[in-house]
Order: sequence, then C-alpha cells, then structure tokens
Amino acid sequence: MNKVLYITANPSDDENSYSLSVGKAFVEAYREANPNDEIVHIDLFQADIPLLDGEVFGARSKLHAGNAFDQLSPVEQAKVGRLDELVEQFLGADKYIFVNPVWNFSYPPVLKAYIDAVFVAGKTFRYTSDGPVGLLTKKKAFQIQASGSVLSEGVYADFEMAHRHLEAVLKFLGVPSFEAVYVEGMAAQSDKAQEIKANAIAKAREAALSF
Repeated sequence: MNKVLYITANPSDDENSYSLSVGKAFVEAYREANPNDEIVHIDLFQADIPLLDGEVFGARSKLHAGNAFDQLSPVEQAKVGRLDELVEQFLGADKYIFVNPVWNFSYPPVLKAYIDAVFVAGKTFRYTSDGPVGLLTKKKAFQIQASGSVLSEGVYADFEMAHRHLEAVLKFLGVPSFEAVYVEGMAAQSDKAQEIKANAIAKAREAALSF
C-alpha cells in the first residue's frame, strides 16, 4: 500500500476551478486503479502552514545551540512543531500530487510556503563534501497546473515559473519521477474552455493509471 499526498493550492472549489476539477478526475481514476492506497488531502488554503520568519529561525538557532524544545516560547513551539509535522508527513508519503493554478506566472504563495516547510536539510536533503544530495529518491510526483494562457510551450514559455520551480525543487530533493498535465489557454480561447478542460481530464485519468 502506498501513501499519497494530494496537495492543492487553490482557494476555489472543484466546481469552479479548472485545476481542482482535473485534479479530482485524476484522484478518482487513481483510487479505482489503486483501491488499497491511502490518499491524504492537504488543502493549503485551509491548512496551518507557518511561514519561515524571524521566530522560526530564532527558535531553530536556540535548538541548534542546545536549548530544549520546552524552553522555546509558546509561539516558537507552535510554529516549529507544526513545521516538523509537515515535513514528517511529507517524508512518510510515497507519492505526491500537486494541484495549482498559475498566478502571475507562478503559483499561489501558500504553495511556496509549503515547499519551504518541507525543504529541510537532514530530512529531505543533506549536505555532503560533494554538494547537497536529495534524499527522496524513492518518491514519485505529479502536477496538475491550470493557466489562462498557454505557458507550457510557445511564446510565453519563458515566463512560466510555477512548474519549472517545482520541477527544480523536486529534482534537488532527489525525486526521480515528475510528470504533469496542463489545463491551459482557457482565457485566451474562452470559447474552447470546456473542450480544453475535457481534454485535460482525459489526459489526467490516463496518467493516473500509471502513477
């Protein structure tokens, strides 16, 4: 049995979001093909995702200096404790499904905050004399990304920073398999929006069978 994290970064719902509706189709197809796997949904707009701020860095410095966890302030304990929960949950999963829209050529800030939460030296990567080495070498990842313009190719491809950043992050962390389905061009071709979504759903369902 595999554990799958279904990580969504969209404040909308399945009915009103292209990325979430395609993500829902992916998960449904995956469940049918893998009925014994556990899928855990993390809605980043509803979850507690602490930002890396002065209190977090200060708390980590205190812990590194030998202070006990209970010597931290209540706020420091809450933030560091929650960040530890997030990275342990991430480590405990076998597969990751990321679902996001593109906002101004990147993804919503809450997804970056989540990436920061799980990007931890000694946990998801480690430093060596030859440079950093990713530790997630037995994981798989998939992304479903929606954008009003076509960003995966063509004249605006160089502006796309969401998929490319996530791809770089996962590669750094050692994840060997990362694929994506794009739902894109709905604003540029509004008359074809439903067709675009239907095609993306078909691709997502097919991809889920081999994920």
